[in-house]
Amino acid sequence: MEKAYQFRERIDIVHHRNCRDVDAVASPDEVVVDTSWQISLPAAAPEVVAETARDLQDYFYNAMGVAVSIGETGSKRIVLEIDSTLESDNSYAITVSDDRISVAGKTPRAVRFGGIQLELLCNMREAPFFTPGRKVYQRLISPRIVHSGWGIDVFPDSHLNAISHAGFDAVALFVNGINSTRSGFFDINDLVKRAEKYGLDTYFYSYLPAYKHPDDPDAGEFFENVYTRLFEAHPGVKGVMLVGESAVFPSRDPATSGKRFGSDTAPDKIPDPRPCPGWYPCEDYPRWIAQVQKAVHKAKPDAQIIFNTYNWGYVDLALREKFLAAIPKNVMIQVTFDIFAEVKFENISCVAMDYTICVDKPGYYFTSECQTAKKYNIPLMATANTAGMTWDVGDVPYIPVPQQWMRRFAELDKTRRECGLSAFYDNHHYGWYPSVITELAKCYFQSPQPSPDELLRQMAVRFAGNGSEKLLEAWDLWSQAISHFPVSNEDQYGPLRVGASYPFIFHPNLTRTMAGKEIIFPTSPQARIGYKIIKTMYQPYENINQLPGAVRFPVEIRELERFLELWDAGIAAYEAAIAAAPARKQEELQRELGIGKFIRTAAVTCRNIKLWYQLNIKLLAQSDVPAALAILDEIEALGKAEADNVRAAIPLAEADSRLGWEPTMEYVCDREHLEWKLRQLEVTFKEIRDYRTILGL
Repeated sequence: MEKAYQFRERIDIVHHRNCRDVDAVASPDEVVVDTSWQISLPAAAPEVVAETARDLQDYFYNAMGVAVSIGETGSKRIVLEIDSTLESDNSYAITVSDDRISVAGKTPRAVRFGGIQLELLCNMREAPFFTPGRKVYQRLISPRIVHSGWGIDVFPDSHLNAISHAGFDAVALFVNGINSTRSGFFDINDLVKRAEKYGLDTYFYSYLPAYKHPDDPDAGEFFENVYTRLFEAHPGVKGVMLVGESAVFPSRDPATSGKRFGSDTAPDKIPDPRPCPGWYPCEDYPRWIAQVQKAVHKAKPDAQIIFNTYNWGYVDLALREKFLAAIPKNVMIQVTFDIFAEVKFENISCVAMDYTICVDKPGYYFTSECQTAKKYNIPLMATANTAGMTWDVGDVPYIPVPQQWMRRFAELDKTRRECGLSAFYDNHHYGWYPSVITELAKCYFQSPQPSPDELLRQMAVRFAGNGSEKLLEAWDLWSQAISHFPVSNEDQYGPLRVGASYPFIFHPNLTRTMAGKEIIFPTSPQARIGYKIIKTMYQPYENINQLPGAVRFPVEIRELERFLELWDAGIAAYEAAIAAAPARKQEELQRELGIGKFIRTAAVTCRNIKLWYQLNIKLLAQSDVPAALAILDEIEALGKAEADNVRAAIPLAEADSRLGWEPTMEYVCDREHLEWKLRQLEVTFKEIRDYRTILGL
């Protein structure tokens, strides 16, 4: 059993002690690093290079069991150096000879990533053995931006180190003012300085108050007071990310409401059917972006401005293209890979409503947006989620479907080659976690690029040794299963957001107070968003882009049954992989198996709640008493089956403190919440008994 937040100790360990295969024997041509070697670095080395030397020393000692010193006296050396002849700032080279290993980078930061590559070579070999020769690497995607996996806007040095080792090169803060994030006071300049030591840039994800029309006479002064002052105070920040829903302004485009999202759209109590400006490519939005850009560049001329078009991916291409043609020069657009992608289940069509790994190919929004960006020579970033997490199951650390992720990587790489995609937003506020997915992405998005199949095989051997074939089989079965997962809003904001702790509400409203039946999901007071992104009264959220729930639900239930068949087969294969794996690898494998079993409980809850909804709707329309009583029997049996599923989730959540937690919701599916669900079910069973009584009146 783990205590709450104990996972933080694990994810920040970058040099694991079980990396070396003590039985490995070097081949005659391999160079062996032992205690006779030293690490040397240039005189007056930049801090990021000095930190790389310390990091490598720690790596060899902890991961490989070799005590190497830092100095200049040894005859055998690992030399950290700058090589200005390398092609780009993202290039680094490793050159191995009998008595010298050079880790060279075009820049000090590239030296840092060269040091991490040297560790990766050891980890894949499972020994400090190196093949002689020179190999030049280049990061193909930069920046790769992540939010904290530790907690919202929480970045201790240990976590910055872990972020760097996982292949990312930038972090993002949810900023709403000078030294202020959405969580409160924050010493931003301190983070910038500490992140630089680990080769990381810092970006703002803007929640800044900028509700101002760009054509107002005082607009220039207004934006300077927000954005110019911010970058004057924090000049080390690399750039700012803007997204429609967080950057709403009073648009005058008649196609929109011109109001903030929410009650402001209905001052006369009649909802305005037009979209809020944050969800539409308003004709005046490019001028708003231009005001932001002008204000930022007044303080920092080279700051990067990034605008996310995620919120209006549903809009016709002609309108989106008109917007892109008008945005200011050098503003980078950010496009989401998966949203609005079409999902085919049997004979029906669904649409991915938010981040998901259920689709391995992008939808029309992504492809058309990227092609248009190329047409207008617009810098291009993808919301790629290549840190391994999506909203498919909102409170797990990552979705362990490596083959599916590799299919996504290939599509992203195709866009890089064809449209100039150069940057990734690797996760949203659900965080990131070191896993096979982050390792695969780190290896794949650098040149020379490995073969996807060979890379997967190497990773399986690294993680499971003799159990690698069964591990590959398990991953493949899970990767097949995930394509049968639902991608609708009611699931991602309901049973799949929190898992087995999701409440089952009896729809008939037995009340003397005429209150609604939606309940507030219990979340911690310190939770940044908490219950606000959890919808407890399960119902289809209809959308003009997809079939209604009444048509979808029977098919989605069958798809979930198919998911469970494949997922269970994957669990069986995974258990066989663990049995065959070396003992030193089994702890991590058991933890990933626990994630898989936890995901299964969430899928069962999702299937059960769809059945529950159908039965409740059927009950509400049933006027025949015997038939209604029969439906109640089905509802009660389903509730009892769900209670068993909840009990199965408890030991899984207790074994891994990362399960059931998400940074903005905090814990939502730990023992406490699962036991709350069981109590909620008991209340539901009482309501069912009461309904039986009134049917007999």
